[in-house]
Amino acid sequence: MKPTPHTHLKYKICISGAAETGHCSEDALEKTKELARQVILHNAVLVTGATTGAPFWAAIGAKDAGGFVIGLSPASSEAEHVKKYRLPVDYHDIIIYTGFGYSGRNLLLTRSADAVLFTCGRIGTVNEFTIAFEDNKPIGVLTSTGWMTDDIIKKIIEEGHRGSGKVVYDDDPKTLVEKVLALVKKEKVVEI
Repeated sequence: MKPTPHTHLKYKICISGAAETGHCSEDALEKTKELARQVILHNAVLVTGATTGAPFWAAIGAKDAGGFVIGLSPASSEAEHVKKYRLPVDYHDIIIYTGFGYSGRNLLLTRSADAVLFTCGRIGTVNEFTIAFEDNKPIGVLTSTGWMTDDIIKKIIEEGHRGSGKVVYDDDPKTLVEKVLALVKKEKVVEI
């Protein structure tokens, strides 16, 4: 039997955000769940850092919408993921154990995605943002979700003197996903 060529692979959209969410806005986690739900409803696959907090809520939102979720772990095995890092395995279809710690995982996480969406975050999220920005990835920022999503990212871009990148902002999850997917589709060229 001759294999059928694929004319369209699903887009891989990463949601990045704080693992500890005490500083996030009151509705940040529900908005993050909706953001992931919109990723799935727009026929994409969710990629997360396989961690707690906002990425975990994103995984829940994606699975609630019937989606497929890939996690990239800083650990080298499931045992290390759960015991050493104390990270969940729930709500993911596949977890890739990178063995590269958080900073190495962040690099693989952003590079494996076609675009990265950011919600309320901390320093690890800033690290993921700067990697995605340097790699010229399409980026979406879910504003009004807490620290870094309203002013910090704009300040990093402005004071970094590296251009404006491919960054879009919105406080509505559906609209943000549509804006980011438009950027992704604009640069995708598939020849068969």
